[in-house]
Amino acid sequence: MKAYRASLLWFAPHTDAPVRACFEEDGLLLVGPDAAGRQVVQAIGSWRTLAPQYPGLSVEHLPGRIIAPGFVDLHIHFPQTNVIGSPAEGLLPWLENYTFPEELRFAAPAYGAEAADFFVEELLRNGVTCALAFATSHSESVNALFAAAQQRQMRMITGLCLMDRHAPPALLNQARPGSRVDATEQSLLDSEALIQQWHGKDRLGYAITPRFAPTSTDAQLSGAGALAARYPEVWIQSHVAENRDEIAWARALFPRSRSYLATYADFGLMRQRAVYAHCIHLDEADRTLMRDCASAAAVSPSSNLFLGSGFFDYAAAARVGFAYGLASDVGGGTSFSPFHTMLAAYYVGREGQTKAGLSLSPQQLWWQHTAGAGRALGLLDASGQALVGNLLPGCEADFVVLNPQATPLLARKTARAASLDELLFAMIVLGDDRLVERTVISQAA
Repeated sequence: MKAYRASLLWFAPHTDAPVRACFEEDGLLLVGPDAAGRQVVQAIGSWRTLAPQYPGLSVEHLPGRIIAPGFVDLHIHFPQTNVIGSPAEGLLPWLENYTFPEELRFAAPAYGAEAADFFVEELLRNGVTCALAFATSHSESVNALFAAAQQRQMRMITGLCLMDRHAPPALLNQARPGSRVDATEQSLLDSEALIQQWHGKDRLGYAITPRFAPTSTDAQLSGAGALAARYPEVWIQSHVAENRDEIAWARALFPRSRSYLATYADFGLMRQRAVYAHCIHLDEADRTLMRDCASAAAVSPSSNLFLGSGFFDYAAAARVGFAYGLASDVGGGTSFSPFHTMLAAYYVGREGQTKAGLSLSPQQLWWQHTAGAGRALGLLDASGQALVGNLLPGCEADFVVLNPQATPLLARKTARAASLDELLFAMIVLGDDRLVERTVISQAA
């Protein structure tokens, strides 16, 4: 058993009620193995109440620090670390001029391995303890990212990027030399082999990953849907309705589907554990489809602002009631920092809704990047509570140690916080990687 004394932040059990953060000024967090040997939260609460129940326990005291759940990044591109901060007129030119040329380099195993190590370390340095990530169309990139995450015992979900058309030929899924199997079928065979190799190994999960509908043929999307049916426990990830040019392109390619989003449903790619990035330009029928299929949206506000794609409609999502969580979307997104992403989401809420604006509360913003994202991933216990992104008993013991005095301005502002909302908002607005003093990953017992 490990014990930590500090201020503690976590979230009350999920219900249909508004999100409620819990805060204990002088708290005790106890971590230990469950029956399966996983390190999980055993108890959380006030020092005064809990400490007498565990006499003689060795405690790590962290005065002036806040222990909070590790952040969950619901959509990020591992191969785009070097693409971050690249100028472009919009999404499609950005892909053609920067993203595709960089992803071609990941055919080389050594390049991918070095990039994966940097990527995982950068996530952890920023307090991200669980991520749903894109790799490239090369199996070598998937293996590199899984290996880097496994070495650090990090929870990581990724998969082979499926695209068999409308991209540079060298970046499309490839057939084996001399094989009678074509590139599309080979991509599905490779995906299944990677599922069998990695899914459920330690803290790793596989995601069936069509890049987005326009870069896959009907045959590839149909095969991806068949894989999803054979392996219902794996994830599905893709992009949808990011900008209007993309939507028009998808509608022209798949005219028999009711909408761009419905294309994925038509191929069997919408269900629980299916996460679609962006979901900006949806209509009411699309939102209802998201809810009824138990699929989730990865909201990527810094990327959407950077590329001029549009604003996620928080008010409509709340009205219809489908799952969503926050995502950095590096490299269209402009930072690995969850604080930058939460602040961008606040801007989106203020500017992208009604004329009066929608003010997302600090607690709601923080929940979207922790327990809310964990729920959107479908990483749930038997009672429906998120297993990641929270510190309730039974949750995986991934957390961050925050120093609210990390910078002079942050120290000045947090010292004057008169409420939990003021404290959280100060960290959202003024925080960055310097606020994260330490990231703790659940270790196998």
